[in-house]
Amino acid sequence: MGLTSNTVLALAIIAGVLLFAATVWCWPRLAGRTWRALLGRVGLLLATQLALFSAVGLAANKSFSFYGSWADLFGQQTSVGKVVDHSMSSKDIKVVDKQKLDVPGGAQPQVGGQILKVAITGQKSKITSPGYVWLPPEYFQPQHKQQNFPASIVLTGYPGTAENLIKGLNYPMTAFKQAKAGKMKPMILVMLRPTIAPPRDTECVDIPGGPQTETFFAEDLPQAIQATFRVGKKPQNMGFIGNSTGGYCALKIAAHYPQTFGAAAGLSAYYDAANDATTGNLFQGDDKLKKRADVLHSIEHKKPTGTSFLVTSSETGEPNLDDTKKFIKLVKGPDRVSSIILDSGGHNFNTWRREIPSMLVWMSNRIQA
Repeated sequence: MGLTSNTVLALAIIAGVLLFAATVWCWPRLAGRTWRALLGRVGLLLATQLALFSAVGLAANKSFSFYGSWADLFGQQTSVGKVVDHSMSSKDIKVVDKQKLDVPGGAQPQVGGQILKVAITGQKSKITSPGYVWLPPEYFQPQHKQQNFPASIVLTGYPGTAENLIKGLNYPMTAFKQAKAGKMKPMILVMLRPTIAPPRDTECVDIPGGPQTETFFAEDLPQAIQATFRVGKKPQNMGFIGNSTGGYCALKIAAHYPQTFGAAAGLSAYYDAANDATTGNLFQGDDKLKKRADVLHSIEHKKPTGTSFLVTSSETGEPNLDDTKKFIKLVKGPDRVSSIILDSGGHNFNTWRREIPSMLVWMSNRIQA
């Protein structure tokens, strides 16, 4: 039984309930002061708490996909990945594995598309980051072999993994279903985490003397995508998507690089760089860099170029509502801004899964092949 299986979660919940009931039932019998009664009380309390914490932990892991297996949880996955060059590899993007989508006939790329596990190296930033690329079925179909496709970079939050975008947020499957239903155009998705120097949270900033994260995502990555896959080189060919930290990165980088990105979507984005123990000193006292990392400041001073933005929040449950409304007011035409404001929804995967289908349709209407 896998770590993320419903069976394991159900067994943990049942164990917690039974142990709680046993504790209540047996407590009067263990009220004495003998060492056996004392050990009995301690044992029941520890066992009940362990079962309850296990159930909560398993539920959280299933929702957020922190660990994919028992071996992953206990640190037993230590083997180094082997790089295998395939026909779609280039000097910047190396394909290390291929996955099929779990749909009927999905073993055939022209039917189910393909998910590529890749290692991406930035020529300017000298950064190498793992990620995944979703290629839709149409990419492999003979009638489209000369056709370019729109592409979107997709970032998860911190400290998430790129796998979360596939297993937790279902980006490839959602894009497949939306395109199959005719609601959106087939689109290439390049999925990564924003943390390119783990465990440090670099907030998509070019850190003085440190990782050049903005350069990697804003310059190196688009160039690598265009050099490897059939993607055009104009702003209207590429979008940027992210949730939480990834959403902050998407909005900020699209505001700074309108010559590269025609549209950006920030799901539950915040609007200024975090500053805590996970980030360290991002700006080294440089006020210009600090202002550049402020999305509201950047959008207020952005020269309108026709960039499209989508922001999301909730009336109840999201801390970014006020700043999201400020962002909307600051966007000036011909730039465009759209929003998804839910009645309620927290800063979590369930909220983002409710927003992703309509967001992908919106993105498909803003970028093109």
